[in-house]
Amino acid sequence: MVTTESALERLAALRLAAAAVPDPEIPVLTIADLGILRDVRFAADGRPEVVLTPTYSGCPATEAIRADVLAQTREVDPQTRVVIELAPAWTTDWITDEGKAKLRDYGIAPPRPTRAGPVPVQLGSRPAVRPAATDAARCPRCDSADTELISQFGSTPCKSLRRCRSCAEPFDEFKSL
Repeated sequence: MVTTESALERLAALRLAAAAVPDPEIPVLTIADLGILRDVRFAADGRPEVVLTPTYSGCPATEAIRADVLAQTREVDPQTRVVIELAPAWTTDWITDEGKAKLRDYGIAPPRPTRAGPVPVQLGSRPAVRPAATDAARCPRCDSADTELISQFGSTPCKSLRRCRSCAEPFDEFKSL
């Protein structure tokens, strides 16, 4: 498909509109900050598509995000559609540095780098493995690394609950995936 300058401008306008959509669970982040906005392109039939990869395949916010993206982008081009792509699987490594700073400012410890790709999720009743002290989530309030895991399950499925041993405040940590 040959892309003209006006078509490129249309894609850029669609990307700006989609990138501004806030995450419904963490509204200080946009879907671009989260890295779930994967692409804005023209399909083979010429219709514009916004490609999203949800944080996980069962994420309850996916349909709300899809609807918000459609509402924003259809103001630019009413023919826009949203495509959900599950592969490659989303990883917290895709969260932008700006997104991680926004999480910290909002009081949520940002995810730590996964080092070697996505971290496997452990299911079952095995006890959680506590990270080494040098690898602990830092408190978003006082920046202490002396924190402890309270629960693998936080206010949303993508977060765990931690407590700072220095300031004694509980906080959410965005899970590294």
